[in-house]
Amino acid sequence: MAELSVNHLLGIKYITAADIDLIFKTADHFKEVINRPIKKVPSLRDITIANLFFENSTRTKLSFELAEKRLSADVINFSAAASSVKKGETLIDTVNNILSMKVDMVVMRHPNPGAGVFLSKHIKASIVNAGDGAHEHPTQALLDSYSIRERLGEVAGKNVVIVGDILHSRVALSNIYALKLQGANVKVCGPKTLIPKYIESLGVEVELDLRKALEWCDVANMLRVQNERMDISYFPSTREYTQQYGVNKEILESLDKEIVIMHPGPINRGVEITSDVADSGQAIILDQVQNGVAVRMAVIYLLASKIQ
Repeated sequence: MAELSVNHLLGIKYITAADIDLIFKTADHFKEVINRPIKKVPSLRDITIANLFFENSTRTKLSFELAEKRLSADVINFSAAASSVKKGETLIDTVNNILSMKVDMVVMRHPNPGAGVFLSKHIKASIVNAGDGAHEHPTQALLDSYSIRERLGEVAGKNVVIVGDILHSRVALSNIYALKLQGANVKVCGPKTLIPKYIESLGVEVELDLRKALEWCDVANMLRVQNERMDISYFPSTREYTQQYGVNKEILESLDKEIVIMHPGPINRGVEITSDVADSGQAIILDQVQNGVAVRMAVIYLLASKIQ
């Protein structure tokens, strides 16, 4: 049986195109499983997974939990907001306490970039990065690419523009790595203040004009403006941001082709996209949510098969 080249999923940066292909083929199988009347398989009946969320998350946490339960794993949920972390306990102590309960895998979201890498060097369990600060969010990028493949047949050769707050987005960075690895062409678009200086070194073009970006692309991945990560003002007002970088039905209908609209959620309706775009046939936002469970099942299953 084919297996992943890695023992942890810490970021797209650490995996290969073959890994992505294997994850997608496995996800195809699990997607069929979750559409059956009985949605569970006994694959991970003897595996215990701890979900450690040091940062708030609703959708990612629910998606992972559902994926784990669909695979029949035993699940422990840990929310740092209500834990001893508040009392000054370190990351290593927290995790070691959880591992002493004989946990095989840790799914972790943490506000500090590199937290997953740090942890993987100190503990034995397999680590899945569910987002580390503004660094990476590998399963989101995988489900995004999987959703593009499902809608357009393949990712290679497709033109994908990522629009919005690139600077604070772990979704953007992981998506750039994943799309480039699969042979897509990638541009980023947004206010100059929200485009990181190093972005072109990743083989990505910058387009400041939304209209031009939409005319070029097959897929527009619209990012949320992450006000909670901003300590200063990066653009004059939300209204002005929407006027320059928001997508509405009128803009889409004026293009000479039909493009696919994506959004990692949660959506600020009326800011980055209007409701009539979010709920239109061109949007694959709900497909992304459904595919997220299948892709996370695939990642967990493949990593668990490497646990001795």
